[in-house]
Formats: sequence, structure tokens, C-alpha cells
Amino acid sequence: MGFWECLALGWNVASDVNNLIYCFVGVFMGTLIGVLPGIGPPGAIALLLPVSFGISPVSAIIMLAGIYYGASYGGSTTSILVNIPGESASVVTCLDGYQMARQGRAGAALGISAFGSFIAGTMGVIFLMFLAGPLSTVALRFGPPEYVALMVLGLTIVTYLAHGSMIKAMIMALFGIALSQIGTDLITGQMRFTFGVMELEDGVRLVPLVMGLFGIGEVLTSMEKSGEVGILKTRIKGLLPNWKDWKASIGAIVRGTFLGFFLGILPGGGAVLSSFLAYGVEKKISKHPEKFGTGVIEGVAAPESANNSATAGAFIPLFTLGIPSNAVMALLLGALMIHGLQPGPMLLRQHPEVFWGAVVSMYIGNALLLVLNLPLIGLWVKVLKIPPRILFPFIFFFCIIGSYSERSSVFDVCVMLIFGLIGYLFRKFKYEPAPLVLAFILTPMLENALRQSLIIAEGSFSIFFSRPIAAVALIVALFLLLSSFLPHLKRRREVISELEE
Repeated sequence: MGFWECLALGWNVASDVNNLIYCFVGVFMGTLIGVLPGIGPPGAIALLLPVSFGISPVSAIIMLAGIYYGASYGGSTTSILVNIPGESASVVTCLDGYQMARQGRAGAALGISAFGSFIAGTMGVIFLMFLAGPLSTVALRFGPPEYVALMVLGLTIVTYLAHGSMIKAMIMALFGIALSQIGTDLITGQMRFTFGVMELEDGVRLVPLVMGLFGIGEVLTSMEKSGEVGILKTRIKGLLPNWKDWKASIGAIVRGTFLGFFLGILPGGGAVLSSFLAYGVEKKISKHPEKFGTGVIEGVAAPESANNSATAGAFIPLFTLGIPSNAVMALLLGALMIHGLQPGPMLLRQHPEVFWGAVVSMYIGNALLLVLNLPLIGLWVKVLKIPPRILFPFIFFFCIIGSYSERSSVFDVCVMLIFGLIGYLFRKFKYEPAPLVLAFILTPMLENALRQSLIIAEGSFSIFFSRPIAAVALIVALFLLLSSFLPHLKRRREVISELEE
């Protein structure tokens, strides 16, 4: 099929009544999750992953993707009104957004955030639409050695860019690798690390693992925090930015869109790094950098545009290579695999309705988000006032139902509770769960590709260095690992980590 035929197919799929409903549910829930501080997109997708089991693959991806980019919209509301980021990518928005709200310009901050997010999200989808096809054609030429090298590079970059200690991130990745080895060896059929437990013969299930780490772990961590959320007592008016606001913001929106999209493609880059760098670029090129942090509208427009276009960029490696660039994409990869689909270059050829339906739904979803975010500000403010003692039991109950529903197993509920406790301890001692989830999902594919490569090369590891793409990827991965011991690069990485925290 040609480009326009594919686009028409995508429109037919996305405009189906059921898919429109799931798109609305996804972006609404995403916005709600973004407004509620602490849960974040990985936790929301982990909670709603069981819901996707009973629907078609394309409806599931439309809904789960909507949660992801919807949370990027919703996170700005709490950043501006409460000075608490609803999710990590909205941290930078607090700097100028909250100051604008204190000056009585909360409406302008929320308005430019919504419009900037809409423009950046739409442009990001256009880039995704035009780049995914050519990249998937190139990816068809990749063999097992190239996939091994790219997966190693992806895991290395995610570990390198993880917040805080790189050693802790590496420990988490190794833990994820170890967990993925539990179960039946797909090639030899032997049991590995099951210790005679029949339920482990299929391995540790993804759903109870992520619901425990992100759902229960977050609830237990949040229960420690005392105090009510203080909503800024100001009348929200003037949601439509005036000409002066647009003049100051349009350049920041365009620059943030391009920067966010291409950083979103990189493993470990994502919305957080994009928003920080977009803010830094605007401050660097500004004629009055000293005003940043005091309530300038560019300080809201740039990071909000960057984090929303980055969500579209993150789909590029998932759909074209089958390699997730962050924890959310890893969960979407798991969702596709649960539905019997293998992301990668063949997805666009064998299941074009899934790819093009999801892409076109993002256009629709961005329009829905613009409609939801501006008129429903009052509703989101009321949501912020829900007491934790009411909210958390519902999340806990939903985690239990979700982990049980996949295969009606009490064992899975126990696994979820165990990983909930582990997730709580990880947060307590500042260990990130994202490298664990990425390693857990990628390792089986990495292991199979590694074995295939060694079979082709008759046991020789030279195959990874005789293929140019594989050799370059492995050399870059090795450089990133060794750079943690170089004082200059180590200091640069620590500065980024401190900023993100």
C-alpha cells in the first residue's frame, strides 16, 4: 500500500466508534493520572493493562497510548497550580508556571501549556507518520547480530541516563535480566530457576510484576507522605493566550517540538530529558535569561512542547525496531506481545491497521486533549482535593483485581504483593524500577537473537564486530559504560541527574 492508502486505512480504523471511545477513555484517564501527583504514566498503564486483554489489539494500543501522551498534558496542571509535578516530565514547568499563577496569570500558563502541547503533539505525530515507514524498511535488513547490539545499546543508554547512581541502575537492569530467566528455556525446553514451583514454569508474568512495582509500590510510598495538597487560591481566567503571549511563545514551541521529538527517539532520552534541555535552550538564547524562574511564558511553552513531542518520538523505535526507549514503551511492547503481535519492521507490513490506526488516533487524541484540558480545569482542581485515604484503597483494590484477571491465579496476586513491597523498598532506597522493567522485557528477545547470531557464526563472537551497525552500537555502549569512570563526563551526568530530581 502507498502512503495515502495507509493513511486512509488508519483513519477508517481510528474513526470506528469503539476505537473513538477507547481513545477518549485513554486520554481522559491519562489526563487524570497526570493531574494526580505521584502515579505517573507507567503506573497508570500498569493498572489498566488488564483492561486491554478483552479488547482488540488496535483498541488496546490506542487506549494505552492515549494514557501516555494524555499524562503529559495533565501533568502541567498540578505543576502550575500546586507547584507539584503530576509526572516527572512536568518538573520544569513548575519553575515558571507556578510563578505565573502566583502573579494571577494561571489561565495564561494553563492555556499556553495546552496549546503548546497540542501543536507539539500534532507535529510529533506527523514526524512519526513520515519517518516510521522508511525506518522500518531499513530495519528489515537487520539480522540477529544488529538486534543484539541495538538492545545492548538501548539498555546501556537507559542505565546511563537513569536518575541518580549509575551503579544502582545497573543493579536494577541485572535484576530484571535475572527475573527474565525464570521459566522454560524456549530453545532447550529445560526449566530454569523454578525451584519446583509449577506456576513459575511460564516465568514471572509481566502484569503482576509491573502492577506491584508501579501501583502498590507507589501507594505504599505515597502513604508515608503527610499533609494535604495546597491549591493556589486564585481565580483562573484568560485561558486563551493573547497576542503578546503567542509572540513570546511560538519560537519556544517550535524549538521544543523538534528537540523533544528527536530526543524522544533515543533510549533513555524521553520526555524528562527533553523538557530540561528545551528549557535550557530557551534560557540560553533569551535576551533576558535572568527572568527565567520568575514567571516567563517561554519557560512553560518550551518544556511542555518538548515533553509532548517526545512521547510521539518514543514510538519510533518501538514500532520500527521492536525496541522500547523507556519504561512506558516497554509496557506497550508487553501489551502488543500479550495480544500476539511482535513489534518491529514486520508490524507495519503484517498488521498495518494497528500502526496506522494508532498513529491517526493520536491526531484525534490531541484534539480531544485540547478540548478536555481547557474547559475542565475546574474538574481537575476538584480531583486534586481527593483525600489519599479514599484514593489509595481504590488503587490497591484495582491492582489485586487486575493481577488476578489475567489467568485467574491467586499466585499472581501474591507475586504482585511481593513486587509491591519490593517496589516500595526500591523507592525508599532510590533504586529506579524502569531499568528493571526494560531489562525484563528485552532480555528474552536479546537472548534469542544472541543464540541465533552464534549459530550463524558457529560459536564465534566475531560476528558482532564484522557487521558495521552491530560493531558501532557495541562500541558506543562500551564507551558509555566506561565514561562513568571519566571525571568530566561523570560530573556532567550527575548534574543532569540532580536537575531531574
